[in-house]
Amino acid sequence: MQNNTTMRMVKGSGMLMAINGALHHVEVYVRNLDNSKQFYDWLLVDHLGYRVYQQWPSGISYILGEGTYLVFVQSQKLQQAYNRTNVGLNHLAFNMVGQDAVDRLHADLGRLPYHELYAERYSFAGGPDHYALYLEDPDRIKIEIVAVLA
Repeated sequence: MQNNTTMRMVKGSGMLMAINGALHHVEVYVRNLDNSKQFYDWLLVDHLGYRVYQQWPSGISYILGEGTYLVFVQSQKLQQAYNRTNVGLNHLAFNMVGQDAVDRLHADLGRLPYHELYAERYSFAGGPDHYALYLEDPDRIKIEIVAVLA
């Protein structure tokens, strides 16, 4: 069995850095692509360093550096609303460098129509050693923003 755990990207070579087992992409079907795009533009592009990667009439993707990317696609099957406690995806969690950055995102959230979860316990809803912000996207998918040390 061959154990190629990493492949480093040579700057300017176009070779993508790969880490064995790293998440390649996540695809999420959404109820309203325009609402999701507005939310994820704000969160991913404005605050987390992603950029728009691909766009087409029924979807959009965002990429961080040259690594993992997230895809959001307009669902055609809107009968059943999302419930994070059903079988399937519960939440997406993102690192954010520093508690100050999480606090700035939290302050920005207060100006927007997005729903914060566990607001009464900000910023330690995950426990005394877990500094994080929890919110919902337009489809009520829980988003966790975790402060990590630089």
